[in-house]
Amino acid sequence: MKRRVVMTGMGIWSCLGTTLEEVRDALYQGKSGVIFSQERKDAGFRSGLCTNVPKPDLKPFVKRNQRHFMPEEAQYAYMATKAALENAKMDQDFINDHEVGIIYGNDSVAEATMRAMDKFREFKDTEACGSGAIFQSMNSNITMNLACLFHLKGINLTTSAACASSSQAIGLGALLIQQGLQDYVICGGAEENNMYGIASFDGIQAFSIRESEPTKASRPFDRDRDGLVPGGGAATVILEDYEHAVKRGAPILAEIVSWGFSGNGDHISTPNVAGPARSLQLCIEHSGLDDLRKIGYVNAHATSTPAGDGPEALAIAQVFGDYKVPVTSTKSQTGHEMWMAGASEMIYSTLMMKNGFIAGNINFENPDENTAKINVIPETIEQPFDMFLENSFGFGGTNSTILVKNIK
Repeated sequence: MKRRVVMTGMGIWSCLGTTLEEVRDALYQGKSGVIFSQERKDAGFRSGLCTNVPKPDLKPFVKRNQRHFMPEEAQYAYMATKAALENAKMDQDFINDHEVGIIYGNDSVAEATMRAMDKFREFKDTEACGSGAIFQSMNSNITMNLACLFHLKGINLTTSAACASSSQAIGLGALLIQQGLQDYVICGGAEENNMYGIASFDGIQAFSIRESEPTKASRPFDRDRDGLVPGGGAATVILEDYEHAVKRGAPILAEIVSWGFSGNGDHISTPNVAGPARSLQLCIEHSGLDDLRKIGYVNAHATSTPAGDGPEALAIAQVFGDYKVPVTSTKSQTGHEMWMAGASEMIYSTLMMKNGFIAGNINFENPDENTAKINVIPETIEQPFDMFLENSFGFGGTNSTILVKNIK
C-alpha cells in the first residue's frame, strides 16, 4: 500500500517577496515583479525586461569558506530552504537524527562557469579559476551545497528537466516517500537571475519587448502576448510521510495526491497538445479521483509565448471537457521563473488554497481562439477550493503535473 505524502513546510525567495506572508499578499493584490533593466539593454539584449529578485545576505548564516562554493542560485536556495525547514518545525537536531533527503531542480550555472573560464583564458592558467569554481559551476551545486550545510544524509539528487525541473523534483520526492524509500525529502528549484543565464534565450527572440510597460509585459493566454519575461529565485517545499509528520507534530499543509508526467516526443522547443494532455490525464488517473469537479483550480504553465499558451489551453480543455475549471498562470505576476517555476507555483497555489482565493491572471484582456476554450480568471476572486493541479512543461517536451489536496 502506498504511503501518503504531505507537505509540511514552504519557503520562497522570489520577486513577489521573501516571506510567505509577503508573497500571499502580492498574489492577492495582483502585484507584478517585472521591471526594465537598462543594464541588460546596454549589454545587447533585445529585451531589457526581467524581474526584481533581492540579493540575499548569507553572512549571518553561512561561513565565508562555505559561501565560496555557492553561486547565485545556491544562495537563493539556501534562504528558501532555511525558511521551509523553519516553517516545517524541522530543526537541525531533528535532521541530525533522521535521514532527510534533497531533490532540487536546476538546469543552468551560466554566470559561475563563465567567470571561471574568463579568468582561465585571461591568465592562461587553470588555477586562476579559483578553488570554488568547480563546485559553483556544476549543475548539482545546489544539492551538494545544501546537503553539506544542513547535514542531510538521505538522497542527494539534482533534476535537470528545463522548466519542469522543480516539478519533477517534487514528483520524484513524493514517489520515494510513497514507496517507503525515504521518510523526509526537501524538494524545490532555483534559477539564477543574472543576465548571462538567459542571454541565448533572448537571442531566439522568446522574450517580450513591451518595455514601455514592464508590469504589463507578461500576459499568459492573452491574445496580444509577445513573449515571456525571465525571472529567478528559489522555492523549497518539505515533503514527509503522513504518519511520520503526525508523529512529530508537524504542521501539515497539504497532501501530494498524485504525479503525472510525459514526453512530447516531438520538436525540441515547439509545444504540442498531446504531451501536456497526457501528463494531465495520467496525473488524474493516478489519483483515483472520481469527479473532476473536485479540482477547484489549475495553475497553468503558460509562459506568455504565442506558441506555448494555446496548446496548453487546448490540453486543459480536452481533459476537463464541459467542466470550466478556473485557470490562471501566476507567471503573469512573476514572469517565468524557469527551473524554480514548478516549486514556486506549488507554493503560490497552496497559499491561495489555504487563504481561500484565486489570484488573477493579470494582463489577460482578450483571449485568442485557443485560450478562449478555458476559464481564465483575470482578477483575484474570493473562492475557496480544496484541490488544485499544477502544470510545468519544458524544452525537449518534458511535462509534469502534480495534484495537491488541502489538509485542514
